[in-house]
Amino acid sequence: MTSVSEQAQDEEYIKIVIDPISACKNYIPKFGGSAGLTLSEFQSLYQADPFYSWLGLDSPLMFTAHKAAGGMTSVYRQVGIGCQRLIQRIIMDSLNLTAEQSIWSYEIKKIEGKTQTLSLDCCIPIAETKLDRRPIVTNWVQNACRAVNISEDMIPVFKGAVFEIRQGYKSKDSKRQNADIANAAAAYSEGYLPVILLFSNQIDSSVADRYIKSRWLILRGTTNGSTTSSTYEFCRQVLGYDLANFFQRHSARLKQEVESVLTALLQ
Repeated sequence: MTSVSEQAQDEEYIKIVIDPISACKNYIPKFGGSAGLTLSEFQSLYQADPFYSWLGLDSPLMFTAHKAAGGMTSVYRQVGIGCQRLIQRIIMDSLNLTAEQSIWSYEIKKIEGKTQTLSLDCCIPIAETKLDRRPIVTNWVQNACRAVNISEDMIPVFKGAVFEIRQGYKSKDSKRQNADIANAAAAYSEGYLPVILLFSNQIDSSVADRYIKSRWLILRGTTNGSTTSSTYEFCRQVLGYDLANFFQRHSARLKQEVESVLTALLQ
């Protein structure tokens, strides 16, 4: 039986996950404009185009197809946003970190002389974690370094880990990958181990290989494995929070919300 404080925490965590997803109910396709179009506006636009009108692309079914396709992308994106916010909140709560301590950023100078600030989703600075979990976190960082073949003499240099949080990673966007690889290099230069944390087990094998070669540690959304391979074991053993159990306990409620979003997108 969960305590009142645990129930309150659960409600907070559920809201963090659900709120971004719920926003997808209001998704409408933009069709190249800055604002979304209603069905009647879409039909007016396409009926005014001779070619689209000849083919019947002004059909309400085409509007629904656009809404479903764009909405699907939006759902995945918002799930990812919820995942990122949830992990940051769990890290803050479990390790007694402030919002500022739980993120990491660095600056780069561009060719024209301007400075740009880049950041990763989360950070665990060993020195700032609460005392009772600090040895566990330290041991995990050391084992994680070994998992990506960092030499033993370099391991004591590491101050913690920085995270990119994803619900899954099937995109083969090279620009995005290059940015992540640059982030990894910056993290290493400042003594932080870069980690990709996935909520699901969905990642393209060629993408995973590229990240592994760049010495990212990849935590996958599996419910078994070690703390250096499984997101849920990492959360349970290192952060002291059973994230898999949280999702299992609230699966019916989460499914209901996703179902209502998908129903709205298909109307």
